[in-house]
Amino acid sequence: MAHASMFDKLKQVEARFEELNQQLADPAVLADGVRYQKTAKAQAEISELVEKYREWKQVEKGVADAKALLDDPDMKALAQEELAELEKRREALEQELKVLLLPSDPNDEKNVILEIRAGTGGDEASLFAADLFRMYSRYAESQRWKVEVLSTSPSLAGGLKEVVASIQGQKVFSKLKYESGVHRVQRVPKTETQGRIHTSAVTVAVMPQVDEVEIEIEPKDIRVDTFCSSGPGGQSVNTTYSAVRITHLPTNLVVSCQDEKSQIKNRARAMQVLRSRLYEIEREKQHAEQAEERRGMVRSGDRSEKIRTYNFPQNRVTDHRISLTLHQLEGVLAGKLQPFTDALTEHFRQLD
Repeated sequence: MAHASMFDKLKQVEARFEELNQQLADPAVLADGVRYQKTAKAQAEISELVEKYREWKQVEKGVADAKALLDDPDMKALAQEELAELEKRREALEQELKVLLLPSDPNDEKNVILEIRAGTGGDEASLFAADLFRMYSRYAESQRWKVEVLSTSPSLAGGLKEVVASIQGQKVFSKLKYESGVHRVQRVPKTETQGRIHTSAVTVAVMPQVDEVEIEIEPKDIRVDTFCSSGPGGQSVNTTYSAVRITHLPTNLVVSCQDEKSQIKNRARAMQVLRSRLYEIEREKQHAEQAEERRGMVRSGDRSEKIRTYNFPQNRVTDHRISLTLHQLEGVLAGKLQPFTDALTEHFRQLD
């Protein structure tokens, strides 16, 4: 049974939820767009917790009702069966409530910049990079998020050497932040005549999308170059100087964007990516300053780490950080990532 203080906290959260509900129905709040948006956001942030708490209360009532029937000889067997199921569900809900009550990452509500790059493995790595982008796009679709491609670099094999995209929606970073790292694929390439399994790698980076007020970039700190955008293999696809390359001089970070026909749009997108990269560098620096054992836990998104293996011959996907293996490779690549995102979120929240 969970600690009583946890339920005191849950009662307070539920009361706050009802208070926010009343505010959202107040004509004065409805007339003030900024106040309404702030109130609605505050309500949305605790809605999942309140929903789980209310479910727990229903289950708790069911447990009491089932126990009351144990003394009835005609109902005892049925009551015992129902009681076992309800107690199991109550235990699961209490665990979920403990996790939901833990302090959340301030970036959890943010949209993200997703970067996928082919690593070792040549053409096979670029083909798998395209597979991963398709996987994240389908997962985003299932979550009703919006995916906007900011930059792509196709390979001659029909894959992607690199793709940068913006993903926008509710709590995107909270669900995708543990995807950063090296994703390894083991399969027989179509060009392999001997049937040998090849191992390739793709790096994934998930960064919170930040506003200009969060990361200020001085005009003197950047150099902007324009060039003609090109297609696979360097072939020119645009004769106007619409593509933009921005170099951040203090860090030597370079961001290119050429997918839009408008130079202004490409520049805005490149700045968006640059801000997110600079923000990520600052986050990594803060993590590095913490104690060694904590850094080992928090920096699970380090791109030098192999975090997951996709093994085609065995129809297996294994996340090495939490030792979770699913023999549902096709489903995972079709965007069914929820088992991994849920398990990773619970694992790392408990470490915080």
